[in-house]
Amino acid sequence: MARKRIVLSRARIAVGAILMLALLTPANGAADAAPSGPAATSDNAVVRWNATAATAALATHLAPTDNPLHESRMYAMMHIAIHDALNAIQPRSQAYAFHGRARGASPQAAVAAAARTALVGALTDLTPPFTDTSAAIAGVETAYAAELATIPDSAAKLAGVALGKKSAYTILAKRADDGASEVPLIVSDFPQGVDPGEYRFTPGTPFAFAPTWGEVKPFALRSVKQFPVEPPFALDSAEYAADYNEVKRLGGDGVTTPSARTADETELARFWVESSPLMWNRLARQLATGRHLDLWQSARLFGLLDLALTDGYIATFAVKYKLLFWRPVTAIPLGATDGNDATAPDPTWTPLVTTPPIPEHDSGHSVEGGAAAAVLRGFFKTDRMDFSLCSFTVLPGSTCTDANQVVRHFSGFSQASAENARSRVLVGFHFKHATTEGEKHGTKIGQLVVRNYLQPRH
Repeated sequence: MARKRIVLSRARIAVGAILMLALLTPANGAADAAPSGPAATSDNAVVRWNATAATAALATHLAPTDNPLHESRMYAMMHIAIHDALNAIQPRSQAYAFHGRARGASPQAAVAAAARTALVGALTDLTPPFTDTSAAIAGVETAYAAELATIPDSAAKLAGVALGKKSAYTILAKRADDGASEVPLIVSDFPQGVDPGEYRFTPGTPFAFAPTWGEVKPFALRSVKQFPVEPPFALDSAEYAADYNEVKRLGGDGVTTPSARTADETELARFWVESSPLMWNRLARQLATGRHLDLWQSARLFGLLDLALTDGYIATFAVKYKLLFWRPVTAIPLGATDGNDATAPDPTWTPLVTTPPIPEHDSGHSVEGGAAAAVLRGFFKTDRMDFSLCSFTVLPGSTCTDANQVVRHFSGFSQASAENARSRVLVGFHFKHATTEGEKHGTKIGQLVVRNYLQPRH
């Protein structure tokens, strides 16, 4: 029998935020604030357009939590279009899709036209229920008009606009048949497991989310099987029992279920619930500005980052829906059935945040952190970097758009990636093994991207 495809209304998405990770803060589309990175007043056009894309993701409710899959793809296509347009004017790194030449074109006009055309194309290509894009597209068009208004009319401006459009049309055409628009996001009759260890719908989310996203064509990987992932621990093993008891002890909501988390660990757990593309792109804006990257360097940085993040999601969803391992929120109430004497059940165990409606292993958030950190290490040739981040998913009143932001400080990319992975145990979403395997998986993807794509010309 064909799987029934259920399209939820926008109103139902807003109620309870059940679609992905339980919205903890409103997705109001506001521009990111310091220390999250520069707002749209940055003097770097590539950075400004990345911020515009983030605003569009919030306005369309892809971010801060509901659909990072299409969000990552949107950033990737936009930044490839920007990168290839700039390198047609002055070839400084290898193009990805568009290989034209336009040396007399205005770089600022090319960036604006490439970004606007790719963003509108990606937003138009969204699948139900994320199809209410009118406000997001209007915001993109406003940003585009403002960008063009700052560039004096000239033949170079006209050439830049034409170049940017050509570059964007090239990547849009290249991705038109990648399978993303055919993926049903809400599958209510996905076959559920019945035996111990098998995935079944998680409480409050009676569907599987995007079970065929792993079939989308990758941007950089030859295959989603390119980097094998170690499977979950056997249910009767000591390793599984250790992970089970760790998330049981730390991942509870502190209300229905006691938790041994410290206050800092609770903050950390909520902090990293935010969409990985939203968070890691915000960091890239901060780094591009703080390190005074020019347009070409910024285009390469964002291009590499978003290629890796997009392929990270494709690869992890392929793994998840192949292994179909149960989540802690399922496993802990059924602990008496797993054949392991060291896993005492708790029928009322409740995680800190509503568990996503996707299988457990490997941890997609950890894949994303590993991929992002690997790209940033490779691009900057160091792991040591001081930076601070805010979040959209901490408690209301302390988000990126609030006066009293919660800010976490880091001294390196690996440190941030490790904290991101750790958060998935503390929030009650994952067993530790899924996070360590996920981070390793993502690291390999990020390393592949930075070593093989958008390579500098010498």
